[in-house]
Amino acid sequence: MKQSNRRRFLQQTTLASGAASLSLLRGTNAHAVEDENPSNPLLKTALLQMLSYGNDQEKNRNKGVHFCRKAAEMGADIALMPEIWNIGYTRFEGTSKQAIQDWQAQAIGHDSPFIRTFRDLAKTLSMAIGVTYLEKWNGAPRNSISLIDRRGNIVLTYAKVHTCDFKTMECCCTPGDDFPVAELDTAKGKVHVGSMICFDRENPESARILMLNGAELILTPNACGLDSRRLDQFKTRAFENATAAAMTNYPAPQHNGHSIAFNAEGELVVEAGEQEEIFLASFDLEQIRRHRQKTIWGNAFRRPQRYGALINAPKEAVFARNNGFEQPFVAENR
Repeated sequence: MKQSNRRRFLQQTTLASGAASLSLLRGTNAHAVEDENPSNPLLKTALLQMLSYGNDQEKNRNKGVHFCRKAAEMGADIALMPEIWNIGYTRFEGTSKQAIQDWQAQAIGHDSPFIRTFRDLAKTLSMAIGVTYLEKWNGAPRNSISLIDRRGNIVLTYAKVHTCDFKTMECCCTPGDDFPVAELDTAKGKVHVGSMICFDRENPESARILMLNGAELILTPNACGLDSRRLDQFKTRAFENATAAAMTNYPAPQHNGHSIAFNAEGELVVEAGEQEEIFLASFDLEQIRRHRQKTIWGNAFRRPQRYGALINAPKEAVFARNNGFEQPFVAENR
């Protein structure tokens, strides 16, 4: 899409002495609505492009609270954090059993003070929050997001299915086993929301199953460097599934920012730079639903009876890989 056809809602936060200064920069986009129609208010998702304090969970919690409050002041209906925010997606060094156990011990549950803080905050702000964390689990922990509604209820917990097993860190996680979708009640109306996490986007099946499960909006926490090809993956997933998509990444120098959102027609809604910022992605729910009723994409002209190869585990030798511990990767083992 040409730059002249882009609309960017750029909400920049600069943290200094515990305060934040905000500025708003606007571009143009022929597909955006300049002034909201009171009878059809836009659903606003805040992409919290935050720099973490490493694995200091208390500082990360406080910073997350600060950014969520600023997002609410900006009119956000949903706030989305980058991947595993509670420990800032920090890794462990080496492959020793003790290093792995120490890293896994940072996992938290739904009843933890960290999660309780954001449940209470969501209720106070009347804003949904997508909180990301290393989730305590039976066995190895999970890389998860919990979507908390504006009343403080957890309506969805998704664990990353396509764990990055080429890294030792995510070899030590339990992968998720489903792509759930929840009905989220917002002040702008109800919307069906699902999630994928980072490497999930590299596998088109993730967004496809979410679409088949009814998702109208896909929220994606992220933690990696993003080039134009990977950013285009979000555009493609939105376009081919007629589903809006929003992603939050870590800013530089932790990663390189470029949090991004597309509407259900694959058109750019907002794209971040590399710096620490809050970005608002505004979605027209009525437009999404009108598009889904007439599009030839999504589930309109598929032939699922021909897709048997997609669920067969065998693969060609050229795609055989070792995991982060130099052991053969076998999908069904986990």
